[in-house]
Amino acid sequence: MDLPERVGDYTVERELGAGGMGTVYLARSRGGRTVAVKVARPELAADPHFRARFRAEVEAARRVGGFHTAQVVDADPDAAAPWLATAYIAGPTLSELLATRGPMDEPALRLLGAALSEALQAVHACGLVHRDLKPGNIIMADDGPRVLDFGIARALESTRLTSTGAAFGTPGFLAPEQAQGLPVGPAADVFALGAVLVAAAGGKAFGDGTPMGLMYRAVHEEPDLTHVPEGIRPVVAACLAKDPAQRPTPKGLLDLFVPGAAPRPTEVTHPPTLPAGGDVHRAATVAARPPDGAPCPAPSRHPAPDRQGGTDPAPRRKRRTKPYAAAAVIVLAGAGYGGYEFSDLSFPDVTHELVAPPSLLGGTYAHDGRQPLTPDGPSDGFFERDVRSFTVTYVNTTEGRKSESVRVRGRFGRFKFVEEKRDSLMRSSERGDDVVVEEATTKRLPDAGVDFRCEATTKQTLCAWGDANTVAVVTFPSTFTVEQGAAETQRIRDEMLLPVADGS
Repeated sequence: MDLPERVGDYTVERELGAGGMGTVYLARSRGGRTVAVKVARPELAADPHFRARFRAEVEAARRVGGFHTAQVVDADPDAAAPWLATAYIAGPTLSELLATRGPMDEPALRLLGAALSEALQAVHACGLVHRDLKPGNIIMADDGPRVLDFGIARALESTRLTSTGAAFGTPGFLAPEQAQGLPVGPAADVFALGAVLVAAAGGKAFGDGTPMGLMYRAVHEEPDLTHVPEGIRPVVAACLAKDPAQRPTPKGLLDLFVPGAAPRPTEVTHPPTLPAGGDVHRAATVAARPPDGAPCPAPSRHPAPDRQGGTDPAPRRKRRTKPYAAAAVIVLAGAGYGGYEFSDLSFPDVTHELVAPPSLLGGTYAHDGRQPLTPDGPSDGFFERDVRSFTVTYVNTTEGRKSESVRVRGRFGRFKFVEEKRDSLMRSSERGDDVVVEEATTKRLPDAGVDFRCEATTKQTLCAWGDANTVAVVTFPSTFTVEQGAAETQRIRDEMLLPVADGS
């Protein structure tokens, strides 16, 4: 491997890894201290926006104190290839520890939550937001957790490599505002902390799936907290609130995790990450204040000390999500130091409009005339463009069965990742007191062109479909079987679609 001899005053020994920011090397200071040196990629080095933000973020990061923060010990933002150095400490990452020892119990989760809250408190006091807190960025050292890589994400986020509407971070730990490309403040780190604790308890806050699927669920669906012990479940749920202003502050979390004096942690000794003559596994930063650095002031008291809205607080009123570039770039954190880039495709064209037929199912159900097809104005989002919501109800015209109805509701516009949207819409139509008779299954009907997702309960039968322009769910009476519902849903869809001749 072709390695540089030196980076600054540090002698390079070997490469540790590469990622979104650049290459990470194991190196030694002139006094023999082991460090990890991160060198920016050439395209980042050529970007003046990255250099300016990198310089500001490094200066702030060097001043962070605290027991559990990881600190930059040296850096040169003005070098031909900007770099930063962090001291090396032993210990597995939280993700590695969970893989070998399994989920944590409630006392261990409380200690972890308290330690990470202290770390975030110190970071936020210096005006920094981590933006990528996750189990892989937390080193479980013998004297407690250390948080890695704070202060770097924002420099990457500011570059021309990440266009408007981009999100930097790791799906599954990204706050809703991050996933949508909105302004990000300290509350995003609290959301990530909640997701970290769910992972430490053995769960996954937003399940498995594609990066886009995880981001979608973070924005639109409630987290899965079934693995979290009941004693701290309300605290974790508060961390994962969709509204940033409704999440606790790190200081408030300390009071919730350890109401009294902190219990003494169980002494655990981990094997060194860098055994003599062995392979380098992971480098981390040690929380040692630089000789010329001054600690940041204590965090200022928020007007409401148990809630926070972030550095760039989102307005409390319902806001319209801002539009995004047609080919946004999402930087997703990958293995090692940094991330990888995921290029998102442009939105699809409009191929059809929607109409509300006067009747359905051979005239048995007639439009009640009370609800228009498109009642609200169009809105944009990260996964959708020019979207309108609609609800249309059809009542049974048969004597003695006029209380029955078929309802069609959904959203029309331009969609990406329609299966996630379709399934979410169907779940939101389920009744809490229903008993499922037939679990949701996907039905591919001949010549349909789309899949139909159907489910039967004691009170209703649901069928949903999704395509590039429409996501809808049809609610039938419980007398309809899943097969009947799927067939009738296809007919309803065919009757509602009005093709656009030019496809624009």
